[in-house]
Amino acid sequence: MNVDGNGPRAVMTTRVGCDVVTVRDVARSIDRFGDRYLQRMFTPHELAVCTGPGRAQRLAARFAAKEAVMKVLRPRDQAVPWQAIEIRRETWGGCAVVLAGNAAALARDQQLTDIQVSISHEPEYAIATVVATRVGETEGGVHP
Repeated sequence: MNVDGNGPRAVMTTRVGCDVVTVRDVARSIDRFGDRYLQRMFTPHELAVCTGPGRAQRLAARFAAKEAVMKVLRPRDQAVPWQAIEIRRETWGGCAVVLAGNAAALARDQQLTDIQVSISHEPEYAIATVVATRVGETEGGVHP
């Protein structure tokens, strides 16, 4: 910033993404496409932690989270593989977003930091909200 206050300055903005998924749709995709669907959509870690009777609910919540991350990343014309976004279980019980490949590159290029996720699921629906902070330089105080 110039001494007189004119010129570029750093501005923090927040991006939010939210998505809701029907558990039935995810269960149908698993039944119809099996491992081909699972390997395309989910990472080995996600598949390892989503087992047992509530598997479709937990996977639906992770799919909703991946969709919410996409809304935060705003990839436009760039393809982002679903496995480039991982929803990782934390020791305290919640989840975290781990980006790889071009998902990580998009976040870095857009100066997105502190990506947080909250997921929830019930027998019929799963929902996720993602929030990220963006620090960018602006010209004369106009937001990026």
